[in-house]
Amino acid sequence: MKRATGLVTVAAALLAGAAFAGETAPQDVKFEDLAVNASLSGGAGDPVEGANVFKSRKLGNCLACHANSDMKSELFHGTVGPAMDGAGDRWEPAQLRAIVADAKEVFGEQTVMPGFYSVNVGENVREDLIGKTILSAQQVEDVVAYLATLKE
Repeated sequence: MKRATGLVTVAAALLAGAAFAGETAPQDVKFEDLAVNASLSGGAGDPVEGANVFKSRKLGNCLACHANSDMKSELFHGTVGPAMDGAGDRWEPAQLRAIVADAKEVFGEQTVMPGFYSVNVGENVREDLIGKTILSAQQVEDVVAYLATLKE
C-alpha cells in the first residue's frame, strides 16, 4: 500500500511538472493575425475562476473599464472599453487570448488596456514588479474561458 501511495505521489508530481513545462513565457507568446492560437498555460481555462479574476480588483480588475451584464451585482462597471456582453460571439478564443495577454499587440500602443501577460509595461514601473506579469498564464486562460461563455 505504501509503495502504491508513493507511485501516485510521483505520478502527480510528474504531471504537475509537465503542466508547468507547457507554460509559454510572456516573451515567447506568438501573435499571428491578431490572435494567440496556443494556450499560454498548456491547458484549458476554468470559466468560474476566470469570472473571479475578471471581477477581482486585485487581479484583472476588468470591471474598472468594461461593463458586464453577467456581473450586474458587482459595483462600478466602467465604460472605457467595450461591454463584455456577447464577447464570446464577437471574438474567437484565440483572439480573446491575444487581447487579454497583450492588448497593445492587437490594438496598438494607443490602447489604455494593459498587457496582462506581458513584461513590456512601459516606464516608471515599481521596482518589485519589473519583469512580472499582471496575471499568470493560467489566469489568462481562465479569463478567456470565461469570456467565451458570454453569448448574446
